[in-house]
Amino acid sequence: MRGAFIVVEGVDGSGKSTMAARIVDALSRRGRKVLRTREPGGTLIGEKVRALLLDPKHAEMVPFTEFFLYMASRAQLVDEVICPSIAKGVDVVCDRYYYSTAAYQGAAGKIGIDAVLTVAERIAGFQKPDVAVLLDLDPSTARRREGIRNDRVESKGLEYQRRVRAGFLKLARRDRKRFRVIDASRPVDEVFDDVMKAVDHAV
Repeated sequence: MRGAFIVVEGVDGSGKSTMAARIVDALSRRGRKVLRTREPGGTLIGEKVRALLLDPKHAEMVPFTEFFLYMASRAQLVDEVICPSIAKGVDVVCDRYYYSTAAYQGAAGKIGIDAVLTVAERIAGFQKPDVAVLLDLDPSTARRREGIRNDRVESKGLEYQRRVRAGFLKLARRDRKRFRVIDASRPVDEVFDDVMKAVDHAV
């Protein structure tokens, strides 16, 4: 039996990592085999690329360098981890996917959403998720939460994050069948209840 592919998306500080961990725990308690991974990273090569991407020392990184590094990390993750796991019947929960590249480098940056989706879906042919859970939260609220890093991406400022949020919502409108938009401003348990309702449609 094929495993489910679940992606958790949202602006920095929206609660992606918390929800991804709770999804894994909930599915595991049902007796399902589950693997959690993240982007960028998730493989030995991908983690090295992640270090390059997030290092605040690399402020001079140009948009297309950033874009192709994300795609390179993702290509490794899809071929090495995601597709083989799904084929073995393992559910894969991924913290970010190519929708993040479309929102960050595409909508908020200079690449454009359509260019990102063309590379991801038509050229690279990346596996599409069964469900993309979008944790929607105003970036100003997200930045007040604890645990926000000061990496190269987050240091781009609040207006950049607002463009990211708008990009995510645009993606959700374009693919209503795959996306589930969830208000992440509420208490964690309320958010998680809605997250699992979305996940249950995929597993």
